[in-house]
Amino acid sequence: MTVPDGRSFIEEGEPAHDFFVVTGGRVKLFTLLPDGRRQITGFAEGGDFLGLAASTSYAFGAEALGTAVLCRFPHASMQRLTSRFPNLEHRLRQEASRELTLMQARMTLLGRKTARERLATFLMERARLLSAPVPEPHAPIELDLPMPRTDIADYLGLTIETVSRVLSAFKREGLISIRGITHITIMQPDRIAAIAEGLE
Repeated sequence: MTVPDGRSFIEEGEPAHDFFVVTGGRVKLFTLLPDGRRQITGFAEGGDFLGLAASTSYAFGAEALGTAVLCRFPHASMQRLTSRFPNLEHRLRQEASRELTLMQARMTLLGRKTARERLATFLMERARLLSAPVPEPHAPIELDLPMPRTDIADYLGLTIETVSRVLSAFKREGLISIRGITHITIMQPDRIAAIAEGLE
Protein backbone atom coordinates (compact mmCIF):
# COMPACT_ATOMS: atom_id res chain seq x y z
CA MET A 1 0.00 0.00 0.00
CA THR A 2 1.11 3.56 -0.72
CA VAL A 3 0.35 6.23 1.89
CA PRO A 4 0.59 9.92 0.90
CA ASP A 5 2.41 12.51 3.00
CA GLY A 6 0.59 13.37 6.23
CA ARG A 7 -1.90 10.49 6.03
CA SER A 8 -2.36 8.27 9.10
CA PHE A 9 -2.57 4.52 8.56
CA ILE A 10 -2.48 3.35 12.20
CA GLU A 11 -4.84 4.98 14.69
CA GLU A 12 -4.00 4.73 18.38
CA GLY A 13 -6.63 2.70 20.25
CA GLU A 14 -8.09 1.10 17.11
CA PRO A 15 -8.32 -2.72 16.91
CA ALA A 16 -4.94 -4.14 15.89
CA HIS A 17 -5.89 -6.42 13.01
CA ASP A 18 -2.70 -5.92 10.99
CA PHE A 19 1.00 -5.25 11.27
CA PHE A 20 3.02 -3.33 8.70
CA VAL A 21 6.50 -3.38 7.20
CA VAL A 22 7.89 -0.11 5.84
CA THR A 23 9.35 -0.87 2.39
CA GLY A 24 9.85 2.71 1.20
CA GLY A 25 9.85 6.22 2.61
CA ARG A 26 9.59 7.16 6.28
CA VAL A 27 6.93 7.16 8.96
CA LYS A 28 6.50 9.06 12.23
CA LEU A 29 5.01 7.39 15.29
CA PHE A 30 3.06 9.23 17.95
CA THR A 31 0.76 8.90 20.94
CA LEU A 32 -2.10 11.20 21.88
CA LEU A 33 -1.98 13.11 25.16
CA PRO A 34 -5.18 13.65 27.19
CA ASP A 35 -5.42 17.28 26.03
CA GLY A 36 -5.34 16.23 22.36
CA ARG A 37 -1.70 17.05 21.65
CA ARG A 38 0.50 14.51 19.89
CA GLN A 39 3.82 13.24 21.30
CA ILE A 40 6.25 11.99 18.66
CA THR A 41 7.68 8.68 19.92
CA GLY A 42 9.80 7.60 16.96
CA PHE A 43 10.54 7.51 13.26
CA ALA A 44 10.40 4.33 11.17
CA GLU A 45 12.50 3.60 8.08
CA GLY A 46 12.55 0.97 5.36
CA GLY A 47 12.59 -2.54 6.86
CA ASP A 48 10.97 -1.53 10.17
CA PHE A 49 7.97 -3.47 11.48
CA LEU A 50 5.02 -1.58 12.98
CA GLY A 51 2.23 -2.95 15.15
CA LEU A 52 3.94 -6.27 15.69
CA ALA A 53 3.63 -6.20 19.48
CA ALA A 54 0.01 -5.01 19.51
CA SER A 55 -2.36 -7.41 21.25
CA THR A 56 -5.90 -6.14 20.84
CA SER A 57 -5.40 -2.45 20.00
CA TYR A 58 -2.63 -0.21 18.71
CA ALA A 59 -0.68 1.66 21.40
CA PHE A 60 0.43 4.39 18.95
CA GLY A 61 -0.55 6.16 15.75
CA ALA A 62 1.52 6.20 12.56
CA GLU A 63 1.61 8.80 9.78
CA ALA A 64 3.53 8.96 6.50
CA LEU A 65 6.42 11.42 6.47
CA GLY A 66 6.50 12.05 2.75
CA THR A 67 5.09 9.26 0.61
CA ALA A 68 5.50 5.89 2.34
CA VAL A 69 5.20 2.40 0.88
CA LEU A 70 4.12 -0.40 3.21
CA CYS A 71 3.32 -4.10 3.22
CA ARG A 72 0.32 -4.96 5.40
CA PHE A 73 -0.05 -8.40 7.00
CA PRO A 74 -3.09 -9.57 9.00
CA HIS A 75 -2.17 -10.76 12.50
CA ALA A 76 -4.42 -13.76 11.90
CA SER A 77 -2.14 -14.99 9.11
CA MET A 78 1.05 -14.77 11.22
CA GLN A 79 1.23 -18.52 11.88
CA ARG A 80 0.75 -19.34 8.20
CA LEU A 81 3.44 -16.82 7.25
CA THR A 82 6.00 -18.19 9.72
CA SER A 83 5.25 -21.76 8.59
CA ARG A 84 5.77 -20.79 4.97
CA PHE A 85 8.84 -18.61 5.65
CA PRO A 86 10.80 -20.14 8.59
CA ASN A 87 13.33 -17.29 8.62
CA LEU A 88 10.51 -14.84 9.31
CA GLU A 89 10.03 -16.10 12.86
CA HIS A 90 13.70 -15.37 13.67
CA ARG A 91 13.36 -11.93 12.05
CA LEU A 92 10.26 -11.16 14.13
CA ARG A 93 12.08 -12.11 17.35
CA GLN A 94 14.96 -9.84 16.34
CA GLU A 95 12.51 -7.00 15.71
CA ALA A 96 10.82 -7.47 19.10
CA SER A 97 14.23 -7.35 20.79
CA ARG A 98 15.18 -4.22 18.82
CA GLU A 99 11.93 -2.49 19.88
CA LEU A 100 12.71 -3.21 23.55
CA THR A 101 16.27 -1.87 23.19
CA LEU A 102 14.99 1.30 21.50
CA MET A 103 12.40 1.83 24.25
CA GLN A 104 15.07 1.54 26.96
CA ALA A 105 17.33 3.97 25.08
CA ARG A 106 14.45 6.44 24.73
CA MET A 107 13.77 6.33 28.48
CA THR A 108 17.41 7.26 29.10
CA LEU A 109 17.27 9.95 26.42
CA LEU A 110 14.27 11.71 27.97
CA GLY A 111 15.05 11.05 31.62
CA ARG A 112 18.76 11.70 31.99
CA LYS A 113 20.29 13.57 29.07
CA THR A 114 20.76 17.31 28.62
CA ALA A 115 19.38 19.12 25.57
CA ARG A 116 22.83 19.05 23.99
CA GLU A 117 23.19 15.32 24.63
CA ARG A 118 19.67 14.61 23.34
CA LEU A 119 20.27 16.36 20.03
CA ALA A 120 23.68 14.71 19.59
CA THR A 121 22.06 11.33 20.28
CA PHE A 122 19.36 12.05 17.69
CA LEU A 123 21.96 12.97 15.05
CA MET A 124 23.95 9.80 15.71
CA GLU A 125 20.77 7.68 15.59
CA ARG A 126 19.93 9.15 12.19
CA ALA A 127 23.52 8.69 11.01
CA ARG A 128 23.41 4.98 11.87
CA LEU A 129 20.08 4.55 10.07
CA LEU A 130 20.60 6.67 6.98
CA SER A 131 24.25 6.94 6.08
CA ALA A 132 26.40 4.57 4.08
CA PRO A 133 29.40 3.14 5.94
CA VAL A 134 31.98 5.86 6.32
CA PRO A 135 35.44 5.16 4.89
CA GLU A 136 37.17 6.38 8.05
CA PRO A 137 36.05 7.13 11.63
CA HIS A 138 36.37 10.91 11.35
CA ALA A 139 34.84 11.33 7.88
CA PRO A 140 31.84 13.71 7.66
CA ILE A 141 28.38 12.10 7.53
CA GLU A 142 25.64 13.51 5.29
CA LEU A 143 22.10 13.45 6.70
CA ASP A 144 18.78 14.32 5.11
CA LEU A 145 16.19 14.91 7.81
CA PRO A 146 12.69 14.90 6.29
CA MET A 147 10.95 15.66 9.58
CA PRO A 148 10.34 19.31 10.55
CA ARG A 149 12.14 20.84 13.54
CA THR A 150 8.87 20.73 15.49
CA ASP A 151 8.79 16.93 15.18
CA ILE A 152 12.43 16.67 16.27
CA ALA A 153 11.71 18.89 19.28
CA ASP A 154 8.63 16.86 20.16
CA TYR A 155 10.53 13.57 19.86
CA LEU A 156 13.34 14.83 22.11
CA GLY A 157 11.07 16.44 24.70
CA LEU A 158 12.45 19.91 23.92
CA THR A 159 11.08 23.18 22.59
CA ILE A 160 11.74 24.11 18.98
CA GLU A 161 13.70 27.14 20.26
CA THR A 162 16.02 24.85 22.22
CA VAL A 163 16.56 22.59 19.19
CA SER A 164 17.41 25.62 17.04
CA ARG A 165 19.73 27.02 19.71
CA VAL A 166 21.66 23.75 20.13
CA LEU A 167 21.94 23.23 16.36
CA SER A 168 23.29 26.77 16.03
CA ALA A 169 25.81 26.07 18.81
CA PHE A 170 26.94 22.85 17.09
CA LYS A 171 27.35 24.83 13.86
CA ARG A 172 29.40 27.58 15.55
CA GLU A 173 31.68 24.95 17.09
CA GLY A 174 32.27 23.39 13.66
CA LEU A 175 30.61 20.12 14.66
CA ILE A 176 27.96 20.28 11.93
CA SER A 177 27.08 22.26 8.83
CA ILE A 178 23.50 23.01 7.80
CA ARG A 179 22.26 23.44 4.25
CA GLY A 180 18.64 24.40 3.79
CA ILE A 181 16.19 23.05 6.34
CA THR A 182 16.62 19.31 5.92
CA HIS A 183 20.30 18.70 5.13
CA ILE A 184 22.90 18.42 7.90
CA THR A 185 26.50 17.28 7.63
CA ILE A 186 28.11 15.93 10.79
CA MET A 187 31.60 17.36 10.39
CA GLN A 188 33.05 15.75 13.53
CA PRO A 189 31.20 12.45 14.16
CA ASP A 190 33.59 11.42 16.94
CA ARG A 191 32.84 14.56 18.96
CA ILE A 192 29.07 14.37 18.35
CA ALA A 193 29.20 10.73 19.52
CA ALA A 194 31.13 11.79 22.63
CA ILE A 195 28.55 14.47 23.42
CA ALA A 196 25.75 11.91 22.95
CA GLU A 197 27.45 9.66 25.52
CA GLY A 198 27.92 12.53 27.99
CA LEU A 199 31.71 12.44 27.61
CA GLU A 200 32.07 16.05 26.48
